[in-house]
Amino acid sequence: MKLPKIKITIMKRTLNKDLIDEFIVEEYKGMKACDKFENGQEFIIDPNLASIPEGFCDWAWADIRNDINLIASGGNILGMNKKGVAVTSCTDWFRPVYFKVERIG
Repeated sequence: MKLPKIKITIMKRTLNKDLIDEFIVEEYKGMKACDKFENGQEFIIDPNLASIPEGFCDWAWADIRNDINLIASGGNILGMNKKGVAVTSCTDWFRPVYFKVERIG
């Protein structure tokens, strides 16, 4: 079965300064929002090739891969008001990035 292409959109890069202040040692407290992505950036992937898009964060890819596979295989996220769309994020608790994953064809 050929899987449809998927578009991944960077919705929002965030910074949890309160958690950084409480839990991060002084020398790392100057961290900024993730610099691997830009808000609005898009990646089109072919899940049949099973490869990480060029320039995509390995950690984020590992975190959102299951959602990509679910959407690509025809599944839907319970409670979402649009079929074929998932909102997901990486697990960097201090500077998470939120992604929209959607079937596009």
